[in-house]
Amino acid sequence: MRARRSVPYPTLAAICRSPAQFLAFGLGSGLIRPASGTWGTLLAWLLWQLGAPLMPDAALGLFLALAFLIGCWACDVAGKAVGHADHVGMVWDEMVAFWLVLWLVPDSWLSQVLAFVLFRFFDIVKPPPIRFFDARLKGGFGVMFDDILAAGYALLVMALAVRFGVLE
Repeated sequence: MRARRSVPYPTLAAICRSPAQFLAFGLGSGLIRPASGTWGTLLAWLLWQLGAPLMPDAALGLFLALAFLIGCWACDVAGKAVGHADHVGMVWDEMVAFWLVLWLVPDSWLSQVLAFVLFRFFDIVKPPPIRFFDARLKGGFGVMFDDILAAGYALLVMALAVRFGVLE
């Protein structure tokens, strides 16, 4: 595993001047340390609780697709602005990927807590092929894609848990 070079965090004032940076840094949640990705995922969970019950499935699916596409743009712009293509504080990728997980898992607190733990585990550990794509895909798409793969792993484990009766 290669060491991440230390890249300074931008200030809240700096990211608020740029819509792309504000979005990429998870509405500011990515500036919280340590564990920026976990804070961004927690904000995503809160926003999901507030917004998802108000939207039909088709609207949620469209929202997720647009959030992914806009995230590709925002993360690309923000990465260039802060001088690191996948700055640890950019958490929009975690947010969108976790929303995908929440959309597809059973709607219970137990399922959501397990989904949170699984998603964070796979996002941090980056088992194959996540690490492969994380190292090779560049720009905003690369930032977003590896988290979608982590979401896929979390969803696979959740599906097995439902199939074998661990979750309902």
